[in-house]
Amino acid sequence: MEHPDDVPCLLIADRQGRIIDFPELQMAGMSNGSFYRPEPEDLIPLPLGSELFALPGRLPVGWDKETDEPVLLSDNPHDHGPVQAVAAFMAPAHTAIYSSGYQSEPGAPTLPLFAYTAVGWYRDRFWATAFRSDQDRRQDADQYRQDVVERRTRKVLKTHKDNRLIQHLGKCCLTYGCPAARNYFLGRWEAPLPTSPVCNARCLGCISLQPSGCCPATQERITFVPHEKEIGELAIPHLETADNPIVSFGQGCEGEPLLQSQVIEKAIRLIRSRTSRGTINLNSNSSLPDQVLRLAEAGLDSIRVSLNSVQETYYHRYYRPNNYSFSDVARSVDVMKDAHRFVSLNYFILPGFTDSPEEYEALCNFLRRHSPDFIQLRNLNMDPEWYLRSLDFPKDSQAIGIRRWLALIRQEFPSLKFGYFNPQVTSPTESGQSAS
Repeated sequence: MEHPDDVPCLLIADRQGRIIDFPELQMAGMSNGSFYRPEPEDLIPLPLGSELFALPGRLPVGWDKETDEPVLLSDNPHDHGPVQAVAAFMAPAHTAIYSSGYQSEPGAPTLPLFAYTAVGWYRDRFWATAFRSDQDRRQDADQYRQDVVERRTRKVLKTHKDNRLIQHLGKCCLTYGCPAARNYFLGRWEAPLPTSPVCNARCLGCISLQPSGCCPATQERITFVPHEKEIGELAIPHLETADNPIVSFGQGCEGEPLLQSQVIEKAIRLIRSRTSRGTINLNSNSSLPDQVLRLAEAGLDSIRVSLNSVQETYYHRYYRPNNYSFSDVARSVDVMKDAHRFVSLNYFILPGFTDSPEEYEALCNFLRRHSPDFIQLRNLNMDPEWYLRSLDFPKDSQAIGIRRWLALIRQEFPSLKFGYFNPQVTSPTESGQSAS
């Protein structure tokens, strides 16, 4: 991976949101409210498909190379007008090492539900504090052309007018640019199977449903429960014809799929009666272990367990569960492992929290007790200050550092795999043996 020779300079945005470089200061990263000068090894060229954001109500913090300390920039040095911090929203398959460095002004609005990675400018290019966490290119921006996506999507929609699920995914693809929906219409890799308009958690960072007056959800939630035949009409041809095929229940445009376990069980049995090819996966909060067992017995190959934390207090403060607890989530992992199925942790990464000593120790204990197969290093899409404030996380907690945190986990658990996407796993039905 390419790294810069020196730390990039600070990026700022003017009152119109135009992004400009400020060579007098180097960029700074933020971790639990503390500021750091990134090392060159922390930086990669900003990946294709990433976006840059101006952060309203947030003053940029840079690093003074002479004094070796962070510096707050309170106004635009070019015109002495208002100035805003800048952050990168990373393309998929990349994980943040630092959040953008800034100081919020009084009354600053809550940031929308994206991740805010530190970004700078050096030798005519943008650099972000991140690393590529998955070499799979299934959502890379150079893997599709929008005109082809639109043409193929409209063709599939025209030929499946009576399938509500396919019509719903058409809107996800054409309106919201959903990468999973896009790949379904392109006939490749992982296809989404949203099923549930309801949920048994009230996640702070839910991207499909937010209370009025809060930050807006980034997409609309599905409003119906599809019939198993609608699911099968989508899933079976995809598994039979796509390269490295996966179909996944549990998407950003729905609630909790386990609440629709009856229709999902019927759909899995229907799919497996027609094809043994590919992976049937469930993205879930894993709150109902008895239902997880039913789906495993029906032919579910893998589960992705969503976690912001493996510390019960912080888990509950983020998910705000309704009639389930963190112990149920852990039991679902055990159920899948006992059934010889594949378990991923969808582990939300926020520098300063994820790599805190307390969370690291809790994660190690969880991995020893429950032995998941894989960790997906997903950036937490949420205003960092809102998140840490909501969790009542100690401001004086000193982070290990994301790169060191990952190295320590790899050393402690050498058989554990890491990535960003749901991996394709061998179906027990297809291979005659347990998933691996």
